[in-house]
Amino acid sequence: MIHRIKVSLDGIRPPIWRRLEVPSAITLRDLHEVVQLAFGWEDYHMWVFESPLGRHGVTDPELKMADASTVLLHEVVPAVGDRFQYTYDFGDNWKHTIQVQAVAPAAPDIAYPRCLAGRRACPPEDCGGAWGYGYLLEIIADPNHDEHRERLRWLGLTSAGSFDPAAFDLAATNSALSRWRSSWVTSQEGA
Repeated sequence: MIHRIKVSLDGIRPPIWRRLEVPSAITLRDLHEVVQLAFGWEDYHMWVFESPLGRHGVTDPELKMADASTVLLHEVVPAVGDRFQYTYDFGDNWKHTIQVQAVAPAAPDIAYPRCLAGRRACPPEDCGGAWGYGYLLEIIADPNHDEHRERLRWLGLTSAGSFDPAAFDLAATNSALSRWRSSWVTSQEGA
């Protein structure tokens, strides 16, 4: 079985989202990796899934987080319409809502996970959350802003036109997911 899920980044307008199909039996640990690739995050920070089954991430008793590698997606959200939360980077507090849009048999000729659609570029790491990202976009759009050149340098850009917040590259996203898929299959065979 596969789950078709829509992963939406909360607090951003216009919306940033990805529509993914993943195995229903994927662990939340593996789902974390898939979301990282689908959005273009770099997996530098702490993360957690929050659902009626509890908080799951890297085991941490102080943060009351259980091991995400012990919970399967279909256990957390078994039915169409079910939702749960994923937070990446506890400092910037990037909250994502994950909603199940379909549960169906896997097609024999399709490799999962895969991205079906998406909207807009992912914000850069460490830009200050939803508010900071909006401010960053204002700064790079204004060549007269005091921080314009400094922010372009921080982003590794030669010009403001080098970053298009409206861009989403489906082929590049699926290419990244296919590399993960290949390493995941290899690791499963060795287990």
